[in-house]
Amino acid sequence: MKLLIIEDEQELAQSIREYLQKEDYRCEIAFTVQEGREKIECFDYDCILLDIMLPGGSGLDLLEELKKDKKMDGVIIISAKNSLEDRIFSLKSGADDYLAKPFHLAELSARVQSVIRRRHLQGSNEIFFHNLTIDVPAKTVIVEGKEINLTKTEFDLLLFLVTNKGRVISKNAIAEHLSGQSALYFDNYDIIYTHIKNLKRKLLSMGSHIKTIYGSGYKLSD
Repeated sequence: MKLLIIEDEQELAQSIREYLQKEDYRCEIAFTVQEGREKIECFDYDCILLDIMLPGGSGLDLLEELKKDKKMDGVIIISAKNSLEDRIFSLKSGADDYLAKPFHLAELSARVQSVIRRRHLQGSNEIFFHNLTIDVPAKTVIVEGKEINLTKTEFDLLLFLVTNKGRVISKNAIAEHLSGQSALYFDNYDIIYTHIKNLKRKLLSMGSHIKTIYGSGYKLSD
C-alpha cells in the first residue's frame, strides 16, 4: 500500500514515514502545497496524510482539488488545529478522518488501516478472488488452503492488480506504484517483467489469471 505524507514539520514527517515503513507501507513525503500537488497529479495513493497549515497554501485546497478531480485517494487530516469547526469542515470537504496533533503513531497507523479497509476492502481485512485469499494486515496469500510465499514487492504488485481487477494496468502505472517515482526515470521495464513472471509462476496453481495485454500492460481477469 502506498501513502503520501504532506507535512511541513520535517522531523514529524520523517518519524511518520519511518514508523509506517516498518508497517510495510510505501511512503513518500511532500513538505509544501506545491510538492504535494505535483505528487498527487502524478501518482495515486491508497491514503494521504494531509496537514492543513503548509508553506504555499492550505492543505484543504489540495483536498478540494482531489475531490474536484474525482480522485479516490483516501485522506486523513493531521493538524494542530483541533476545534470542532475544523473537524466538521474537513470531514464535510471530503476527508475520511481527522487526527489532531500531537498523536501516537500507533493510532495513526490504525486509522490508515481503517481508511484503506473501508475504501478498498469493503470493510474487510481480506480480499477474495477465485481460489485466492489475501489477508492484507498479515501480508499473507492463500491459494486453495496453501500459503504462497511472496516477496514484499510481489505482494504489493498482486494487491495492486487485485484492487484494480478487470482493468488494464500499464507498465508505467506498475513501475510508478512500486517505485514511487515517475516512469520517466526508468530506462526499461525489465524489473517489471521479472516481477510479473515470478508472480505468475508462484500463482500457477490458481490458473494464473494475470493476463498480458500486449502493447498495453497487464490485467487480472475473471
